[in-house]
Amino acid sequence: QVQLVESGGGLVQAGDSLRLSCAASGLTFITMGWFRQAPGKEREFVARITWSAGITYYSDSVKGRFTISRDKAKNTVYLQMNSLKPEDTAVYYCAASNRVAPYGAADFRSWGQGTQVTVSS
Repeated sequence: QVQLVESGGGLVQAGDSLRLSCAASGLTFITMGWFRQAPGKEREFVARITWSAGITYYSDSVKGRFTISRDKAKNTVYLQMNSLKPEDTAVYYCAASNRVAPYGAADFRSWGQGTQVTVSS
């Protein structure tokens, strides 16, 4: 059974940090990514990492504040979020892709259920 299970979301204040985790099972993939979706907005790409080489890529809105990483032994991808801002408030989703450099949501074939991150000002 294909599963991507996110955890680690919560309510924090501006400037705080959170670490999201996503455990994968039952699937193979080349790249893992994080997306987010705020109320009334489209799902937005946040970051991705190639599973084998660990090559990362970030959206401009999070570059320098967020770090994506993976633990191959645990089949888990992480998103360390520092210096959080109210505009980071969204449901965060992890996703898996068979592409080397996926970007849009359509490039990812498997999705987790999402975890809520709320940043208060």
